[in-house]
Amino acid sequence: MSRWRKSLLAASIASVAAIGVVALPAVPASAAPADLDVQYECVPSGTDSIVRHGPVRLSTHLTFATDLVVGDPLNFTWKLDYADDGRLQSPGYFAPGANVHATGNVELTSSWQGILQPKGSVEQAGKLRPDDYLSLPESLNDPGLIDKVGTITVKPKDIDLDFTPPDGTVVANDGNETDNPTDMKINYGPGWASIDDRPGSENHVHNDLHETNDLGAWAELSFTGTGVEYIGPHDKDAGPVDVYIDGSKRATVDPSRSDDDLPVNDDLDGGYTLWKSPELKYGKHTIRIVNATSKPAWLDAFKVSTNTSKIPTGYHGAKCKLVGGPVSVTVTVRDKSGPTTTQTPTNTPTNTPTNTPTNTPTNTPTNTSTATSTPTRNHNRPTPSSGLGHVIVVPAVTGTSTSTSTPTATGPTATTYARAQVAKVPKGGVDTGEAPDAPDQPYGLMASGVMLLMGSAGGGLALRRRRAAHAGGTK
Repeated sequence: MSRWRKSLLAASIASVAAIGVVALPAVPASAAPADLDVQYECVPSGTDSIVRHGPVRLSTHLTFATDLVVGDPLNFTWKLDYADDGRLQSPGYFAPGANVHATGNVELTSSWQGILQPKGSVEQAGKLRPDDYLSLPESLNDPGLIDKVGTITVKPKDIDLDFTPPDGTVVANDGNETDNPTDMKINYGPGWASIDDRPGSENHVHNDLHETNDLGAWAELSFTGTGVEYIGPHDKDAGPVDVYIDGSKRATVDPSRSDDDLPVNDDLDGGYTLWKSPELKYGKHTIRIVNATSKPAWLDAFKVSTNTSKIPTGYHGAKCKLVGGPVSVTVTVRDKSGPTTTQTPTNTPTNTPTNTPTNTPTNTPTNTSTATSTPTRNHNRPTPSSGLGHVIVVPAVTGTSTSTSTPTATGPTATTYARAQVAKVPKGGVDTGEAPDAPDQPYGLMASGVMLLMGSAGGGLALRRRRAAHAGGTK
């Protein structure tokens, strides 16, 4: 066998020995989604619920992927719609900007334990009056990152609904749509007269107000919020007015005196806040003013404020429950490197070849090498019962030494390299796993060299003698 052919064969053997573990590439995640159509029935759960006149039915469509790899999001998309002519309805008068919120509940079991909550909200178009129909959020979403392999049993559970009015203030006046943007109506008892088209210099809200001279004449407003103000004019002829909140007297104000309790010398100087409530607990309230004398009393407007941070969660809420039996779908999560197994292979080849090369060098290596390598594999592997696992390829190893290796794949194409099976490789040798052939003995080449040297010496001596004879003498 020529030396070139031997070298080529040795290099081939070394490349095979270097392959300790072959991990099959990951199979791309399937886009197979689950599609669940689930009916719900919503009932009141809050103090002032948006379910106002009997249960409301919802038709929902829940979709999510069922075949994922680690690092993919488990993203639920939950579309909502009304199932029939029943509707969620406004619980009161509200300015534009109110919102309906929906929170789904998805139970996860098996490799995960917990609840994911897809959420969605929608702003209502325009102002609201009591019992106006409310729009539903189009869909709910909650992407959750998957960080380990396993299986997940997904069960849709209840949906929680809530309503949030706009934050800020709104004025309730006694005029048309422009004057009263929320349609909240001030209720006037007997004895009140409307005074319209007042000069703008008097600073009344929308240039109008109401007046009474009757003792005990009252006017009131029911509202939902966290505060209210009584707005009217200062006037030198005004008499005191009693203020009630939810039936309890809170104050007596005198519009004929300034804020520093000095008499005023004004005639219908409008736009003043004559009284402002302390912060109220969010909910439905009624403010009433009562003329305490037979002197003139005026009412221009009430200003209602809402601090949404003070609204108890679920105050306008509704609870939607599944109609029919529970449903569930299983999601499979695979490792990024493809099917995995919890087994860690340990290869301990102890091959002692019985064949002896014909050319045996006098020195025989007796060193024994032990190579041990333990790279780190991805964590959280499933048990073999899950049906997932790496395919392990272990080639036959040749050599005269004992090696112990514990390779572990670190990725889709991880390769563990094993050392050559010869403890000491002669200079210029190839790490092939076996000792090289004994070198050929160069006896013929040495004899040829000696003969060539002797011939060269004899030829030189003969040449010198000829030169001497020609010169007339001998040496």
